[in-house]
Amino acid sequence: MNETQTPVIEPLGRHHDRAAFSCGVEALDRYIRQQAGQDERRTMARVFIAVGDAPHEVAGYYTLSSLSIRLDDMPEELTKRLPHYTRLPAALIGRLAVSLEFQGQHLGEHLLLDALKRIIETGGTVASFAVLVDAKDEHAVSFYEKYDFLRISNYPMRLFLPVAKAKTLFE
Repeated sequence: MNETQTPVIEPLGRHHDRAAFSCGVEALDRYIRQQAGQDERRTMARVFIAVGDAPHEVAGYYTLSSLSIRLDDMPEELTKRLPHYTRLPAALIGRLAVSLEFQGQHLGEHLLLDALKRIIETGGTVASFAVLVDAKDEHAVSFYEKYDFLRISNYPMRLFLPVAKAKTLFE
């Protein structure tokens, strides 16, 4: 896969070679190698794989799950016209990682946009007010901020993007 190719992104399957994955962040490497399959089976998260040059190679991945966020954690300018529920529905991109071999080829952007597209497409079935991400470090925070994600004041490594704003990325 090179920078000009659109990656194939598909649900995690038994055929994917997760053991060879390395992105340089031990927690993300360990997750895809040891935990991702269990999370899929237990419906704790959906895992999506960007296929590398070989048919079973994991070039990158992300996870999706649902959660709720406290209304008080969102900026008032976004919530002042909403019903005063204590919690808002959200989608979580819990993990997003790119193999060292494929870093610098915009694969992270492809993975993020694919995740956002899936969240938007499911909006007719499962409502989400916002997309949340848990950044592992400041480098990851900077990545998400390029796509208009905003920090949640009480949780500096958790960022959000209103789904309405995410939709504008595809217009």
